[in-house]
Amino acid sequence: MTTVRTSEEDVPASKPKPAKSTKAKILDVVRWVAILLVVGFAAKQLAANWGEFWHTLSDVAWQSSVLSLLALVASIMVSTWGWQTMVDDLGEPIGYARGAQICLVGSLGKYVPGSVWAYLLQMELGRKAGLARARIFTGSLIQLGVGVVSALVVSLLAAPAVFSHSPRAMWLFAAIPVGLALLHPRILTWGTSLVLRILRRPPLAHPLGWAVVGKVFGASTLAWALQGVHLWLLANSVGAPGFSGFVLCVGAMAVAMTVGTFAFILPSGVGVREVAQVAVLTASGLTVGQAAAFAVASRVMFTVADLLTAGFAAGAARVASRLATAA
Repeated sequence: MTTVRTSEEDVPASKPKPAKSTKAKILDVVRWVAILLVVGFAAKQLAANWGEFWHTLSDVAWQSSVLSLLALVASIMVSTWGWQTMVDDLGEPIGYARGAQICLVGSLGKYVPGSVWAYLLQMELGRKAGLARARIFTGSLIQLGVGVVSALVVSLLAAPAVFSHSPRAMWLFAAIPVGLALLHPRILTWGTSLVLRILRRPPLAHPLGWAVVGKVFGASTLAWALQGVHLWLLANSVGAPGFSGFVLCVGAMAVAMTVGTFAFILPSGVGVREVAQVAVLTASGLTVGQAAAFAVASRVMFTVADLLTAGFAAGAARVASRLATAA
């Protein structure tokens, strides 16, 4: 398979590692400090909403709460598979376990104000694992673009509620045909190479294909649906309409995550996501107070799921590395 052209060649994991230079040791310390910093920001956000979170969950059956959290974990795992699939298309396959460590631990950077930190941390973790920074950045960039278009499509499920609350949001849905057109492999390849050229990064070494774009789009769509299941399991506990409520919840999560993505200055789109969720949930029959409570509960569950999956991925990668060394 043709790889992304870059001055930083992917380093095969099987090569014996030379003694670390002083620069490499310093970079290791910086990476650990960065990881501790983003975990600290995530924990701070978790603590800030913990009391209201437990108060909200007291009205929700424990089975619904557990299933809601599991749905979030599943959505993160599916989304990570889409990211890993994209990165694999740009070079030698890295495998799900290795990819999950880079993607999930790195994505915790979104809790630091200015979500660009997530991408920087992913690139550094990728380099630590022997992958070129350009390859990680390119994979994340393409997945972000495909994911946003997928979210716009899924957000159509919440169109009636969004229009009734904010007619100006029509532009969001008007962008869908343009977004779908941009997903054509030739256009997506050209657009990605243009962005890389502007950022003074090497362009794609081979054009993207329908197969990889379809897989990433499908993974993103399934992730939105699972996030909708997560929100519906919470909202349905107080009598939100059955199937119609579920459809609205799926659309609500897609709208909320799309808006949150563009609010990159805020840590993980905090505040903006909740406004979108409340707008749609109130249209499904919930009071503003109930909708706001579930939006906060959803935020906390997202943080818990992010920390759980990142911790598990890091632990699994470390075990796999030790087993490989022992063999």
